[in-house]
Amino acid sequence: MSSNKIIIAVIAFTLLIIVGGLALVSNSGPKELEVTKEVSLVTTETTHDWGNIPINDGKVSKSFEIKNEGQGTLKLNNISTSCMCTTAQVVIGDQKSPYFGMHSNSTWVGELPSGQVANLIVEFDPAFHGPNGVGQATRQILVETNDQENPKLTFNLSGNVIK
Repeated sequence: MSSNKIIIAVIAFTLLIIVGGLALVSNSGPKELEVTKEVSLVTTETTHDWGNIPINDGKVSKSFEIKNEGQGTLKLNNISTSCMCTTAQVVIGDQKSPYFGMHSNSTWVGELPSGQVANLIVEFDPAFHGPNGVGQATRQILVETNDQENPKLTFNLSGNVIK
């Protein structure tokens, strides 16, 4: 085989690997939802203050209700938190999503039928940042939806980590 054919074969093989890798990566990220007027997302609260949180007393949690008062199916996805010390999980009926964190890149989509309620359960670990991680802590949970009026939800949580 001549050296030109070898070079062409190596280039073709390299391009094949690059194109295949890009196709794989482009299909593995969060799905973008098509917004609709058919759903109507309602939450009674989007903020919570835990007050003083002792650093050594374990995790604290908060549950937020998300209700679908529209006619179509409400979809929830691309859930992430603002810090690794905080996780979020969606519960719809008896089905639980994976736990989501700061670097979540999930293809999970929660589907909430008309008239149903989902719970967004947030957990904060006050000991995550070590013994010097005391003081005011403010965290956010981000949720994307297919609700035209609320395509992105932000839940804000705060507390004062104490020794």
